[in-house]
Amino acid sequence: MTEPEFSGMPGHLIRRAHQLAVAEFMEATRAHDVTPVQYALLAALAQSPEDVDQVTLAQRAALDTSTAASTLDRMEAKGWIERRADPNDKRRRVLHITRVGSGFMKRVDKDVSAA
Repeated sequence: MTEPEFSGMPGHLIRRAHQLAVAEFMEATRAHDVTPVQYALLAALAQSPEDVDQVTLAQRAALDTSTAASTLDRMEAKGWIERRADPNDKRRRVLHITRVGSGFMKRVDKDVSAA
C-alpha cells in the first residue's frame, strides 16, 4: 500500500511535528499541571523587563488575544500571575508574575528543557 500524497506535504508535517512536540511537553511536565500555552505566557511574562499588558504579552508569546485571555484567567486562579492597574494609566491593566509563579517556573524549567 502506498502512502497518501498528503504525508509529505509541509502543512501535514508541521501539524505532526506540533502534535509530537505537545505530547513530549505534556509527558515531561505531567507532574506540574501546565499546558504549553500556559508555559509560553508565563515564560514571556517572566522575561519581560517592564510592565506588560495582556495584548502585548499575547503577541510576545505568539498567541491570539482570546486564547491568552482565557489562559491568563486560569493562571491567575492558580496564583501564578496577578493583574494590577497601571500606575500611569488606571484604565490599563498590567500583568505580573507572582512569587508562586516564579517558584513554579524554577520547578518546571528543568522538565521543559528536557522536553
